[in-house]
Amino acid sequence: MSNSRSITEFLLLAFVDTRELQLLHFGLFLGIYLAALLGNGLILTAVACDHCLHTPMYFFLLNLALLDLGSISTTLPKAMANALWDTGAISYQECAAQVFFFVFLITAEFYVLTVMSYDRYVAICKPLHYGSLVGSRACAQMAAAAWGSGFLNAVLHTATTFSLPLCQGNAVDQFFCEIPQILKLSCSDAYLREVGLTAIGFYIGIG
Repeated sequence: MSNSRSITEFLLLAFVDTRELQLLHFGLFLGIYLAALLGNGLILTAVACDHCLHTPMYFFLLNLALLDLGSISTTLPKAMANALWDTGAISYQECAAQVFFFVFLITAEFYVLTVMSYDRYVAICKPLHYGSLVGSRACAQMAAAAWGSGFLNAVLHTATTFSLPLCQGNAVDQFFCEIPQILKLSCSDAYLREVGLTAIGFYIGIG
């Protein structure tokens, strides 16, 4: 039996055991990652360089592209490295950082999408008030609220998850560090705190 203090690394799940298929997965992941970098990079460049695109909708799209780049960069590079070097090891600190940034970026992305929906609603249903309701200051405040909410959510989830004692080994049944899989390694009923936080986050998201 081990506990969280003695665990220095986790073992991530490999997609396949054969070396040829591992290299194939590396190639597929690399292609997906490069396509994401190219697509989001083009969006960022276009919005930043074209003055005609300096509008609320494209400002939020720029934020969404940044968050998408961050979220895919949190998981895929490590998965590609593990497939290339035929390993599944990830340090305790790297795992915690991966959980934090993944939750932070995904949550913020969700809130930015919500703000974008509000922007389109105002543009369609209240076009005469659009300038006053969705001005540059309001856009900055809504974007800051989305990023801030994601950060707060990530701090709560990461702190709760990695404060639990772990005694069910260190094998994570996923190709990246994911909260539900880490909770399976817990030997404490305190994991109910994390389940509660997840449920609260879910209901806030639905709202």
